[in-house]
Amino acid sequence: MLCPTDGATLVMSERSGIEIDYCPTCRGVWLDRGELDKILERAVTQPAPTPPPAYGQGPQGYQQPGYAKKKRKESWLSELFD
Repeated sequence: MLCPTDGATLVMSERSGIEIDYCPTCRGVWLDRGELDKILERAVTQPAPTPPPAYGQGPQGYQQPGYAKKKRKESWLSELFD
C-alpha cells in the first residue's frame, strides 16, 4: 500500500496486538477500521504509570554524580509510534 501523503510504500507493524501502517519517509501513521477504537479502549482501561521523582529530588535531595536522567515512556501508546 502506498502512503497517501508522499507515495512511499507503507510498512506494517504490530504493537500490542494492534496492526498499524506507517510511512518511513514522512512518519505518517495510518490505521484500519476499528484500530483507533482498540487504541482508545486500551488507553482507558490501562492505568497511567506513576511518574518518577523529579530530577535531583532523590532520597537525600541532591543529584548523584554520574546519574543521567533517562526519559521514560509514558504509556504503551507512546510505544505504538516509535
